[in-house]
Amino acid sequence: MAGTNGPRWDGRPSRRTVAVLGVAIALIVLVLGVGAVAALGIAAGSGANGRSVPTGTAVFDESSHQHVTGNVQYDRTPPAGGAHNAVWQNCGVYGDPVPNVNAVHSLEHGAVWITYRPDLPATALSQLRQFVETHYDGAQRYLILSPYAGIPSPIVASAWGAQLQLSSPGDPRLAAFVAHYQGGAQGGEPNGECTGGTGTPIA
Repeated sequence: MAGTNGPRWDGRPSRRTVAVLGVAIALIVLVLGVGAVAALGIAAGSGANGRSVPTGTAVFDESSHQHVTGNVQYDRTPPAGGAHNAVWQNCGVYGDPVPNVNAVHSLEHGAVWITYRPDLPATALSQLRQFVETHYDGAQRYLILSPYAGIPSPIVASAWGAQLQLSSPGDPRLAAFVAHYQGGAQGGEPNGECTGGTGTPIA
């Protein structure tokens, strides 16, 4: 039996205990909050460069990196990944269509391929050309611009495994798409060659 001078317990925690529990709970809430924010960032498509995939971007799996000869039957128009020629398309502006199999190889290297309908108004085409000619990722441009008949919208921006349909070159999502994917690792070969392949750009 404890003496009258021994420790006493009245069923209530001390102030120190309450303070320690409060700090512990606050730390747990903070950690959970940071984790939730990180998860949301991943879900929103934030890339390694901190820029998000713009709204409306279709993202899909393109697992074949096989080098082939001849044409390939792609699952999208224009293609955004898949088997391709061993020679890549040189980045730049083209006035005529470029071969799918070469352009897809450039996508593997981190290029963004901007295609437009051949009947796109001249003013819109001029805007696209200016955009491509001035957007660089370091020393490389990593952009291809070419006409493409039969695409589902006036302009389609494609990266390996991603595609964005646009109706106007002034849509800010075009710049956001390029900022996210240009020179990126989505094709498995980030910062690969975008010159020294095939094709002679007009700009």
